[in-house]
Amino acid sequence: MEREIATIIMAAGRGSRMAGYTGNKTLLPLTPEGSVFMGQDPILVHIIDQLPSGPKAIVVNHCQNDVRRATRHLGVTYLEQPVLNGTGGAILAARPFLDAIDCDHCIITMGDVPFIRPSTYARLVEGLQDRAMVVLGFKPVDKKQYGVLEIASDRVECITEWKYWKDYPAARQAELTICNSGIYAARREALQRYLPILASRPQIVQKEINGCLTPIEEFFLTDLIEFMVADNLPLGFIVGADETEAMGIDDQAALENAQRLFRNAATQKELTFDEAT
Repeated sequence: MEREIATIIMAAGRGSRMAGYTGNKTLLPLTPEGSVFMGQDPILVHIIDQLPSGPKAIVVNHCQNDVRRATRHLGVTYLEQPVLNGTGGAILAARPFLDAIDCDHCIITMGDVPFIRPSTYARLVEGLQDRAMVVLGFKPVDKKQYGVLEIASDRVECITEWKYWKDYPAARQAELTICNSGIYAARREALQRYLPILASRPQIVQKEINGCLTPIEEFFLTDLIEFMVADNLPLGFIVGADETEAMGIDDQAALENAQRLFRNAATQKELTFDEAT
Protein backbone atom coordinates (compact mmCIF):
# COMPACT_ATOMS: atom_id res chain seq x y z
CA MET A 1 0.00 0.00 0.00
CA GLU A 2 1.34 3.40 -0.99
CA ARG A 3 2.20 5.66 1.93
CA GLU A 4 0.21 8.84 2.33
CA ILE A 5 1.92 12.22 2.01
CA ALA A 6 1.18 15.02 4.46
CA THR A 7 0.87 18.61 3.28
CA ILE A 8 1.19 21.97 5.02
CA ILE A 9 -0.35 24.88 3.10
CA MET A 10 0.70 28.40 4.08
CA ALA A 11 -2.37 30.64 3.80
CA ALA A 12 -2.06 33.08 6.68
CA GLY A 13 -0.85 36.28 5.02
CA ARG A 14 -2.70 39.46 4.10
CA GLY A 15 -1.62 39.77 0.48
CA SER A 16 -0.99 43.50 0.77
CA ARG A 17 -0.12 43.90 -2.93
CA MET A 18 -3.61 42.83 -4.02
CA ALA A 19 -4.90 46.41 -4.24
CA GLY A 20 -8.64 46.78 -3.78
CA TYR A 21 -9.07 43.44 -2.00
CA THR A 22 -9.03 43.03 1.77
CA GLY A 23 -9.84 39.34 2.09
CA ASN A 24 -7.51 36.36 2.15
CA LYS A 25 -6.08 36.17 -1.36
CA THR A 26 -6.01 32.36 -1.32
CA LEU A 27 -9.81 32.53 -1.66
CA LEU A 28 -9.76 34.62 -4.83
CA PRO A 29 -11.54 32.96 -7.76
CA LEU A 30 -9.91 31.27 -10.71
CA THR A 31 -13.27 31.61 -12.46
CA PRO A 32 -14.39 35.25 -12.08
CA GLU A 33 -18.02 36.29 -12.25
CA GLY A 34 -18.72 39.98 -12.72
CA SER A 35 -15.58 41.08 -10.88
CA VAL A 36 -12.01 39.82 -10.87
CA PHE A 37 -12.41 39.38 -7.10
CA MET A 38 -15.72 37.48 -7.20
CA GLY A 39 -16.56 34.08 -8.63
CA GLN A 40 -15.98 30.34 -8.37
CA ASP A 41 -13.05 27.94 -7.99
CA PRO A 42 -11.07 29.47 -5.09
CA ILE A 43 -7.32 29.24 -5.53
CA LEU A 44 -6.88 27.37 -2.26
CA VAL A 45 -9.49 24.74 -3.06
CA HIS A 46 -7.90 24.10 -6.45
CA ILE A 47 -4.49 23.66 -4.80
CA ILE A 48 -5.89 21.11 -2.37
CA ASP A 49 -7.43 19.21 -5.28
CA GLN A 50 -3.98 18.83 -6.89
CA LEU A 51 -2.23 17.48 -3.78
CA PRO A 52 -1.45 13.81 -3.14
CA SER A 53 -3.54 11.73 -0.78
CA GLY A 54 -2.82 12.27 2.89
CA PRO A 55 -3.51 14.57 5.85
CA LYS A 56 -3.53 18.26 5.03
CA ALA A 57 -3.18 21.32 7.25
CA ILE A 58 -3.78 24.98 6.42
CA VAL A 59 -1.89 27.65 8.35
CA VAL A 60 -4.32 30.51 8.95
CA ASN A 61 -4.41 34.03 10.34
CA HIS A 62 -5.82 36.77 8.11
CA CYS A 63 -9.58 36.31 7.53
CA GLN A 64 -9.21 32.81 8.90
CA ASN A 65 -12.93 32.30 9.39
CA ASP A 66 -13.43 32.80 5.66
CA VAL A 67 -10.71 30.25 4.94
CA ARG A 68 -12.32 27.76 7.29
CA ARG A 69 -15.75 28.21 5.71
CA ALA A 70 -14.41 27.77 2.18
CA THR A 71 -12.52 24.56 2.98
CA ARG A 72 -14.44 22.92 5.83
CA HIS A 73 -15.83 20.25 3.49
CA LEU A 74 -12.32 19.07 2.59
CA GLY A 75 -11.35 17.41 5.88
CA VAL A 76 -8.31 19.58 6.54
CA THR A 77 -6.69 20.61 9.84
CA TYR A 78 -6.34 24.30 10.71
CA LEU A 79 -3.24 25.70 12.38
CA GLU A 80 -3.28 29.28 13.60
CA GLN A 81 -0.18 31.38 13.11
CA PRO A 82 -0.80 33.90 15.91
CA VAL A 83 1.61 36.49 14.51
CA LEU A 84 2.53 36.97 10.86
CA ASN A 85 6.22 36.37 11.45
CA GLY A 86 7.43 34.84 8.22
CA THR A 87 7.31 31.54 6.37
CA GLY A 88 9.31 29.93 9.14
CA GLY A 89 6.72 31.13 11.63
CA ALA A 90 4.05 29.40 9.56
CA ILE A 91 5.87 26.08 9.71
CA LEU A 92 6.56 26.52 13.42
CA ALA A 93 2.79 26.76 13.85
CA ALA A 94 2.55 23.34 12.19
CA ARG A 95 4.58 21.46 14.80
CA PRO A 96 1.51 19.92 16.52
CA PHE A 97 0.33 18.65 13.13
CA LEU A 98 3.72 17.09 12.38
CA ASP A 99 3.74 15.39 15.77
CA ALA A 100 0.24 13.99 15.29
CA ILE A 101 0.45 12.51 11.79
CA ASP A 102 1.74 9.11 10.74
CA CYS A 103 3.50 10.11 7.52
CA ASP A 104 7.18 9.94 6.71
CA HIS A 105 7.08 12.71 4.11
CA CYS A 106 5.56 16.18 4.05
CA ILE A 107 4.97 18.71 1.28
CA ILE A 108 5.16 22.41 2.17
CA THR A 109 3.33 24.60 -0.30
CA MET A 110 1.79 28.05 -0.57
CA GLY A 111 -1.86 28.95 -0.81
CA ASP A 112 -1.42 31.33 -3.74
CA VAL A 113 0.47 29.08 -6.20
CA PRO A 114 -2.31 27.15 -7.95
CA PHE A 115 -0.67 25.55 -10.97
CA ILE A 116 1.76 23.05 -9.48
CA ARG A 117 1.15 19.77 -11.29
CA PRO A 118 0.36 16.61 -9.32
CA SER A 119 3.32 15.01 -11.10
CA THR A 120 5.59 17.77 -9.79
CA TYR A 121 4.49 17.13 -6.22
CA ALA A 122 5.20 13.44 -6.85
CA ARG A 123 8.71 14.24 -8.13
CA LEU A 124 9.40 16.31 -5.03
CA VAL A 125 8.50 13.42 -2.78
CA GLU A 126 10.46 10.92 -4.88
CA GLY A 127 13.54 13.04 -4.25
CA LEU A 128 13.29 12.28 -0.54
CA GLN A 129 14.53 8.74 -1.14
CA ASP A 130 18.08 10.02 -0.69
CA ARG A 131 17.55 13.60 0.48
CA ALA A 132 16.29 15.14 3.74
CA MET A 133 14.58 17.98 1.90
CA VAL A 134 13.90 18.80 -1.75
CA VAL A 135 13.30 22.29 -3.17
CA LEU A 136 11.10 23.01 -6.18
CA GLY A 137 13.07 25.31 -8.43
CA PHE A 138 12.11 27.08 -11.64
CA LYS A 139 13.83 29.05 -14.38
CA PRO A 140 12.15 32.42 -14.96
CA VAL A 141 12.77 34.66 -17.93
CA ASP A 142 13.87 37.34 -15.46
CA LYS A 143 15.22 36.05 -12.14
CA LYS A 144 15.39 39.54 -10.63
CA GLN A 145 13.76 39.70 -7.17
CA TYR A 146 13.80 35.91 -6.72
CA GLY A 147 15.93 33.89 -4.36
CA VAL A 148 18.29 31.53 -6.19
CA LEU A 149 19.53 28.03 -5.43
CA GLU A 150 23.27 27.76 -4.96
CA ILE A 151 24.08 24.20 -5.99
CA ALA A 152 27.18 22.03 -5.80
CA SER A 153 27.34 18.41 -6.97
CA ASP A 154 23.54 18.27 -7.37
CA ARG A 155 23.02 19.31 -3.76
CA VAL A 156 21.51 22.58 -2.58
CA GLU A 157 24.08 24.48 -0.53
CA CYS A 158 21.93 27.51 0.25
CA ILE A 159 19.14 29.73 -1.00
CA THR A 160 20.35 33.28 -1.53
CA GLU A 161 17.93 36.18 -1.67
CA TRP A 162 17.99 38.78 -4.43
CA LYS A 163 19.22 41.54 -2.14
CA TYR A 164 22.42 39.54 -1.63
CA TRP A 165 23.09 37.84 -4.96
CA LYS A 166 22.50 41.04 -6.96
CA ASP A 167 25.93 42.19 -5.76
CA TYR A 168 27.68 39.02 -6.93
CA PRO A 169 30.10 39.34 -9.88
CA ALA A 170 28.31 39.09 -13.22
CA ALA A 171 29.91 35.73 -14.04
CA ARG A 172 28.64 34.23 -10.80
CA GLN A 173 25.17 35.68 -11.32
CA ALA A 174 25.02 34.05 -14.74
CA GLU A 175 25.69 30.65 -13.17
CA LEU A 176 22.70 30.95 -10.85
CA THR A 177 19.83 29.98 -13.13
CA ILE A 178 17.43 28.15 -10.80
CA CYS A 179 15.14 30.17 -8.55
CA ASN A 180 13.31 29.14 -5.40
CA SER A 181 9.57 28.60 -5.76
CA GLY A 182 9.02 28.48 -1.99
CA ILE A 183 7.63 24.93 -2.28
CA TYR A 184 9.37 21.96 -0.69
CA ALA A 185 9.13 18.34 0.34
CA ALA A 186 10.82 17.17 3.51
CA ARG A 187 11.18 14.14 5.68
CA ARG A 188 8.97 14.60 8.71
CA GLU A 189 11.71 13.57 11.13
CA ALA A 190 14.04 16.20 9.66
CA LEU A 191 11.44 18.91 10.21
CA GLN A 192 10.82 17.74 13.76
CA ARG A 193 14.55 17.81 14.44
CA TYR A 194 15.27 21.23 12.98
CA LEU A 195 12.16 23.28 13.76
CA PRO A 196 13.20 23.72 17.42
CA ILE A 197 16.50 25.10 16.14
CA LEU A 198 14.63 27.49 13.85
CA ALA A 199 12.45 28.59 16.77
CA SER A 200 15.54 29.47 18.79
CA ARG A 201 17.10 31.66 16.07
CA PRO A 202 14.75 34.44 14.99
CA GLN A 203 15.95 37.15 12.67
CA ILE A 204 15.33 40.77 13.60
CA VAL A 205 13.90 42.70 10.68
CA GLN A 206 12.65 46.25 10.35
CA LYS A 207 9.01 46.57 9.34
CA GLU A 208 6.83 49.61 8.95
CA ILE A 209 4.05 49.53 11.54
CA ASN A 210 1.75 52.53 11.82
CA GLY A 211 4.18 54.60 9.80
CA CYS A 212 7.22 53.73 11.92
CA LEU A 213 10.04 51.27 11.30
CA THR A 214 9.82 48.73 14.09
CA PRO A 215 12.18 45.82 14.80
CA ILE A 216 10.31 42.50 14.91
CA GLU A 217 11.29 38.84 15.12
CA GLU A 218 10.74 36.79 11.97
CA PHE A 219 11.53 33.21 11.02
CA PHE A 220 12.44 32.08 7.52
CA LEU A 221 11.87 28.64 6.09
CA THR A 222 15.02 28.98 4.02
CA ASP A 223 17.04 29.04 7.25
CA LEU A 224 16.21 25.34 7.62
CA ILE A 225 18.36 24.78 4.53
CA GLU A 226 21.28 26.48 6.27
CA PHE A 227 20.90 24.40 9.43
CA MET A 228 20.64 21.11 7.55
CA VAL A 229 23.59 21.88 5.27
CA ALA A 230 25.69 22.76 8.32
CA ASP A 231 25.01 19.24 9.60
CA ASN A 232 25.86 17.78 6.17
CA LEU A 233 22.35 16.55 5.44
CA PRO A 234 21.83 16.00 1.70
CA LEU A 235 19.36 18.52 0.21
CA GLY A 236 18.07 18.16 -3.32
CA PHE A 237 16.07 20.05 -5.91
CA ILE A 238 13.94 19.51 -8.96
CA VAL A 239 13.05 22.02 -11.67
CA GLY A 240 9.43 22.64 -12.59
CA ALA A 241 8.12 22.37 -16.11
CA ASP A 242 7.98 26.12 -16.72
CA GLU A 243 7.74 29.49 -15.01
CA THR A 244 3.94 29.46 -15.15
CA GLU A 245 3.77 26.39 -12.93
CA ALA A 246 5.47 28.22 -10.06
CA MET A 247 3.72 31.56 -10.47
CA GLY A 248 2.35 33.12 -7.33
CA ILE A 249 -0.73 35.34 -7.37
CA ASP A 250 0.46 38.52 -5.68
CA ASP A 251 -1.41 41.31 -7.44
CA GLN A 252 -4.36 41.90 -9.75
CA ALA A 253 -2.34 41.47 -12.93
CA ALA A 254 -1.15 38.04 -11.76
CA LEU A 255 -4.71 37.13 -10.75
CA GLU A 256 -6.10 38.05 -14.16
CA ASN A 257 -3.33 36.04 -15.84
CA ALA A 258 -4.10 33.02 -13.63
CA GLN A 259 -7.80 33.29 -14.43
CA ARG A 260 -7.03 33.32 -18.14
CA LEU A 261 -4.75 30.27 -17.82
CA PHE A 262 -7.38 28.41 -15.81
CA ARG A 263 -10.07 29.23 -18.35
CA ASN A 264 -7.88 28.04 -21.21
CA ALA A 265 -7.04 24.83 -19.37
CA ALA A 266 -10.70 24.20 -18.62
CA THR A 267 -11.54 24.70 -22.29
CA GLN A 268 -8.95 22.07 -23.17
CA LYS A 269 -10.23 19.77 -20.40
CA GLU A 270 -6.87 19.82 -18.61
CA LEU A 271 -8.05 20.96 -15.21
CA THR A 272 -5.22 19.16 -13.42
CA PHE A 273 -2.67 21.18 -15.40
CA ASP A 274 -0.83 17.90 -15.77
CA GLU A 275 0.77 16.24 -18.75
CA ALA A 276 -1.60 14.56 -21.17
CA THR A 277 -1.85 10.83 -20.66
